[in-house]
Amino acid sequence: MDRTVSTVIDGETCIGCGLCVKVCPSRTISMQDKRAVVSGDRSLSCGHCAAVCPVDAIRVSAIDDDTSEFSTFRADKNWLPHGEFDTVQLVRLMGSRRSCRNFKDRPLDHAILDDLVKIGVTAPSATNSQLWTFTVLPSRKAVLAMGGHIARFFKKLNRLSEKRFVRMFLNLVGKENLERYYREYHDSVEEALSEWDKGGTDMLFHGATAAIVIGSKRGASCPREDALLAAQNILLAAHSLGLGSCLIGFAVEAMKGDPGIKITLGIPDDEQVYAVIALGYPDETYRRIPGRKAYTRRYSEGGI
Repeated sequence: MDRTVSTVIDGETCIGCGLCVKVCPSRTISMQDKRAVVSGDRSLSCGHCAAVCPVDAIRVSAIDDDTSEFSTFRADKNWLPHGEFDTVQLVRLMGSRRSCRNFKDRPLDHAILDDLVKIGVTAPSATNSQLWTFTVLPSRKAVLAMGGHIARFFKKLNRLSEKRFVRMFLNLVGKENLERYYREYHDSVEEALSEWDKGGTDMLFHGATAAIVIGSKRGASCPREDALLAAQNILLAAHSLGLGSCLIGFAVEAMKGDPGIKITLGIPDDEQVYAVIALGYPDETYRRIPGRKAYTRRYSEGGI
């Protein structure tokens, strides 16, 4: 990962408060002669220093200001202090976002898709790697083309899983994934493939008119977590923008099994895909927010 220092401090403007030194995770900045100076040789380029400076004396050139400029709305760039957001409305947004499987035949404007990606990259990233990638399928035609590649992959996988001796051999060598797939998914996938072939019924993307594929370049500290955190941002933002969304796990698995699908999308072979989000205008309306399944919760003092 590139840890080049791109931080610049205006010594004439700096008032020597030391706040930037306090929040810097890389010790890139130190105090000298009662002024903040760049003294380290590594930086996360996180922008904490610029965000905390009370006199706007710091710039981090590695940060692209365009990532916080949106086309479909005007962002408020004033930092929101801890505890000052409406928790009730936050939880309402989270609970109201549901996986959409009924989309209207209405295209999405490219500006909305671009803004969703920008919202995605506001997510946390381990060691501020930010090596995520976003491949946008902007039309129903593009989504269907991808769906065709995925359908061909699962046709082959279904045929393979039907061979009992193959499943038995893999079980013997400790690879039980094919057996599990055959038991849990084969029949439903076969039905979906049949409907796709006979009438073009889209049981994968559910009629979505766009999609975003989220991956990561090599070198990220936690690439899967980074991608999924960005995906959650996009899911919530999509709902707030009037869109429906749905994570398509089968598409991710298909690209793992057949890297050629990534190539058809223009995704380099050395990038790993971790999330695929179907998007479009929803053709469904709900009345209330249901609860969730029972979950496990425990407290621990670390074995004290």
